[in-house]
Amino acid sequence: MKKIIVSAILAVMLMAVSACGEKTESINVYNWGDYIDETVLEEFEKETGIEVNYDTFATNEDLYVKLKQGGSSYDVVFPSDYMIERMIREDLLQKIDKTKLTNLKEVDPAFLGLDYDKSGDYSAPYMWGTVGIIYNTTLVDDEVKSWDILWEEKYKGQIVMLNSQRDTLAVALKKLGYSLNTRSEAELEEAKEELIRQKPLVYAYLGDEIKDVVIAGEAALAVVWSGDAMVMMDSNEDLMYVIPEEGSNLWFDSMVVPKSAKNKAGAEKFIDFMLRPDISAKNAEYIGYSTPVTKAVEMLPVEIRESLVAYPTDEMIENCEVFKDPMDIISVYDRIWTEITSAE
Repeated sequence: MKKIIVSAILAVMLMAVSACGEKTESINVYNWGDYIDETVLEEFEKETGIEVNYDTFATNEDLYVKLKQGGSSYDVVFPSDYMIERMIREDLLQKIDKTKLTNLKEVDPAFLGLDYDKSGDYSAPYMWGTVGIIYNTTLVDDEVKSWDILWEEKYKGQIVMLNSQRDTLAVALKKLGYSLNTRSEAELEEAKEELIRQKPLVYAYLGDEIKDVVIAGEAALAVVWSGDAMVMMDSNEDLMYVIPEEGSNLWFDSMVVPKSAKNKAGAEKFIDFMLRPDISAKNAEYIGYSTPVTKAVEMLPVEIRESLVAYPTDEMIENCEVFKDPMDIISVYDRIWTEITSAE
C-alpha cells in the first residue's frame, strides 16, 4: 500500500512539473497610452487562448527609438502615418498576410492604400482623427476659429500645448500659412520663433495629462487630438472643439508587425480581432477616437456617430494635411525642438 501511495504521489508531481513546463502562446503589444478598451484584450485572450503582454508609449519617436535600438520583440505596434512611412523605408516592418485578415473587408476603402503605405502590405488602420483647439466657453470670450488665439496675451498662463515635436511645430507652421510638411529650414525657423514668442503665455507642454487639466478648468485653451476632445467634452459641458480655419493635421494610426516580431501568426489574429466591427466600436466608444470600420460607426451611440468632432465634414478638413516623414531634415527638427523647449 505504501508503494502504491508513493507511486501515486510521484505521478502527480510529474504531471505538475510537466504542466509547469508547458508554454502559453503570447503576443507582445505596444500601443499609445490610454488608447484601447482593455476589456477587449481579455476578450481576445478568452477567444484565442493567446496571452497579451501590453505596454504603452507616449510619442511616435519613442516607439521608433525602441524598435530601432533593437532588443524588443513586440508583435504588434500602433504607429502613425508618417512613422509607418519611415519604418517601411528602413525595413523595420514585416508584410502582413492579408488573407488572414478576414475583417479587412469591413474597413471603409477610403482608409486603405493611403500614401504612407500605398500597397497596404504593411499596415491595417486602427483609428483616425484631427488636431485642433479645445476651449472652455466660460473662460474664452473670443470667437475661436484661428490658431492666432493661442498667441493672445489675455490668455497668458491658460494655454496648453502638446508636448510633441511634430504636432506643436505644425500649429506654428499652419498659423504662418505654411505646409506642416515644409522642407524649408527658413520656414521652420520662423515657426520656432513663433513658439518661443508664445512660450511665456503657455501653462505647460503636456501629453495625456491635458485631459485632466482641461476638464478641471485649469486651462482656457489647449491643442488636442480630436478623440481626447470627445472624452473631455463628455466630462465638461463647457468645452468646445474647433479645427482652425488655416487647417491642421489629419492623422491615421495603424497596426503593424515589426521585423523583430516573434509571433507573426498571433499578431495577425490580434489585428484581425481589432478590425472586427463590435470590437472596433467598443474601442472607439471608450477612447473617443474615430474608427475606419464602417459597421462599427453604425454601432456607436447616435451622439458619437453624428459628432462633427469625431466625424468632421469634408469642408471642415479641406485645409488639413497628413504628415509626411521628415527624416531628410530630422536633425533640423530635433535642433529646433530643443531650442524651443529650452527657451526661457
